[in-house]
Amino acid sequence: MPTGVALRDAREQLFDAAERVLLREGPNALTSRAVTTEAGCAKGVLHRHFTDFDAFLAELVLDRIGRLGAQSAALRDAAGTGTVAGNLTGALADLFGPIAVAIVGLVISRDTLRARLRPTTPTGIPLLTEATAMFVSYLTAERELGRITPDADIDTLARTLIGAAHLLAAGQPGTAPETEAYHRVANTVITGVLHHGSA
Repeated sequence: MPTGVALRDAREQLFDAAERVLLREGPNALTSRAVTTEAGCAKGVLHRHFTDFDAFLAELVLDRIGRLGAQSAALRDAAGTGTVAGNLTGALADLFGPIAVAIVGLVISRDTLRARLRPTTPTGIPLLTEATAMFVSYLTAERELGRITPDADIDTLARTLIGAAHLLAAGQPGTAPETEAYHRVANTVITGVLHHGSA
């Protein structure tokens, strides 16, 4: 088997194992031994692919951030279709699954991990910062299409959506809130900036 394929498989297995440990036991239980035990491999496998455990955790977060690319493109493409609140609701529900909430908790709990991620996320909380940019892009597109008022403060709207939805999801560890809860968040945040018929 080519080295690149073996490396990718090992990385995927380790990332999946880390996410399972995170969901089951929380960020404090996440150690290199816990990850390799969960993955069913020797501890040396992790250190063969990553310089240290913080490097592994940084790559885990960057992998999760990378997955936002497709979601961001889909959300932006939805501009002008359906309703603004409906599009936001779907995106918030997709974004704040249990794993993403656990990853944010991990980032918040580890100073060294945030330091490792500063080159790619210079400000804010990694993953939440990139998610905010996704909503800024979408809301900007809706404003350009005339479905949101020209004077809408897009940055504040996006940060409010992310903050409210994260608090909602983090308040129910291990279980995702009902879609209706995200719909209430979206409606409340954007109600004052919608043109008639765009809700």
